[in-house]
Amino acid sequence: MAAAMWTVRVPRALTVLGTVTRSRSSQTALKPQYDALVIGGGEICETVAAYLQKGGLKTAVLERRHVLGGAAVSEEIFPGFHFSRCSYLLSLLRPHIYKDLELKKHGLRVYMRDPHAFTPMLEEGVSGAPPRSLTLGSDLAMNQMEIGKFSKKDAEVAFPAFNAYLEKLAGAIHPLLDAPPVDIAGVTSGSPIKRLNAAKTLMPLVKCGWKLGGNIPDFYEIITAPIMKILNRWFESEPLRATLATDAVIGAMTSPSNPGSGYVLLHHVMGELEKEKGSWGYVEGGMGGVSQAIARSARSCGVDIFTEKDVGQVLVSSDGVAKGVVLKDGTEIHSKVVLSNATPYVTFKNLTPQAALSPEFIKAVDQIDYTSPVTKINVAVDKLPNFLASPTPSDKPGPHHQCSIHLNCESVELLETAYKEAVNGRPSARPMLEMTIPSVLDPTLAPPGCHVVSLFTQYTPYRIEGREWTDQDREDYADTAFDWVEQYAPGFKKSILGKDILAPPDLERIFGLTGGNIFHGSMSLDQLYLARPLPSLSHYRTPIKGLYLCGSGSHPGGGVMGSPGWNAALIVLHDRKRQ
Repeated sequence: MAAAMWTVRVPRALTVLGTVTRSRSSQTALKPQYDALVIGGGEICETVAAYLQKGGLKTAVLERRHVLGGAAVSEEIFPGFHFSRCSYLLSLLRPHIYKDLELKKHGLRVYMRDPHAFTPMLEEGVSGAPPRSLTLGSDLAMNQMEIGKFSKKDAEVAFPAFNAYLEKLAGAIHPLLDAPPVDIAGVTSGSPIKRLNAAKTLMPLVKCGWKLGGNIPDFYEIITAPIMKILNRWFESEPLRATLATDAVIGAMTSPSNPGSGYVLLHHVMGELEKEKGSWGYVEGGMGGVSQAIARSARSCGVDIFTEKDVGQVLVSSDGVAKGVVLKDGTEIHSKVVLSNATPYVTFKNLTPQAALSPEFIKAVDQIDYTSPVTKINVAVDKLPNFLASPTPSDKPGPHHQCSIHLNCESVELLETAYKEAVNGRPSARPMLEMTIPSVLDPTLAPPGCHVVSLFTQYTPYRIEGREWTDQDREDYADTAFDWVEQYAPGFKKSILGKDILAPPDLERIFGLTGGNIFHGSMSLDQLYLARPLPSLSHYRTPIKGLYLCGSGSHPGGGVMGSPGWNAALIVLHDRKRQ
């Protein structure tokens, strides 16, 4: 296996270097007329399509690429190595969607991770002992033992209380995830009956407030404050603070010292998987397994799903009503409603006729923040990384190999420095690295003895000091990341068989993620709930009658798998019932 090394230079086609796992399109021919069309083939698209079909609307999904999944996709980048090429962990898949769509029946299998976080340190071991590390999981006693290596006070008192504090706040938000935002326009205008009906949308907010109770001030603080203000108050041990801080900045161009970083942490701890709170797992076969399971469920309901159907424009009538789409090959498909899983920017700047939108609205769309710090590097290796802080014999995986492995994350200062470099237009010289090795739990992903490694890295700018990324820039940054992995796990660089480097512009071009932002727009306080993606768009409806948003750019945002689609389906079916 070590004889050849492949590199995917992203401007070139993947098929030059390896085959790609292709999804199977619906056997039904594309019809000229549907009740509903969904633009995009990710898990959200298939979710909204399934619910619309169940609601009586004949629905079709149109994916521009040759493979289903959107960002939740599995691809065989190198022969025998199957990667979750973009999205790489499963959580925040709402239980009612899992149950309604019978995803287990349709083939979804998840490998639960426990422990879930491993932070090794670069230091000299004492008296011949390995360098220290911090491992966290679901076992409180184990967590306390690990944290106790750095602070007895944090281990025995602060951490259990902090855990309870976060669980209380995260649990209170769940009603807001599972429903559209409050219908402000409906509550404040119209007939008394319409206002009364719209008032029902207040119930999730009321439930959230009821669950929070006396914790409302704590909730307000965590969604507005810098996470370090909170962590410094709770903890004294630096590795613990830094490990928790990484979840407050993951995927966001922000630092732990910036206001609003607290909400990003909360967003990542409110997950639920297989009825286990806060759990994250690997999907068998990669993240495309989620999309394929939802697609099978949707097809079983009667949804038509097509790949390689690239939408060029939404068709809008002279009176401002969506009436279907035209593909880039000129094919027109008519429908009563159109739902876009594209980012708001792509939806309104690329897919919607500009003459149908007001200049004021277009200006507001231009102000949506899509800044991203992420470069994703997928690596094929012929040997399991062996960490100095927790060595294992004979390439056998230890519990820490199944974790999110945080490298260059043992102090908050490292995160702050990396952030400042990217803000100034330079890729970080010591980037924050989140490594996952899903093949440790899922052997279907790689040949025997080999592994797939995901490096979710920060911080990198969209442009390097004002210019576009070059292939050499990608190579140089990947080498920097690999050099740092080598510091923690000697021998890693020699084990590399191939690499796939996706800088922010590549994430934008390949997956349609404007700015390379994995959340379809920053998860900042000014772009959440009633303001996501804009106050005028928070209810999934757009200025074009019959055109709706259903992607992660809408409430409740990126990572909450299926929920934007579920919520958008509720709005569409409600509107169709009223017509």
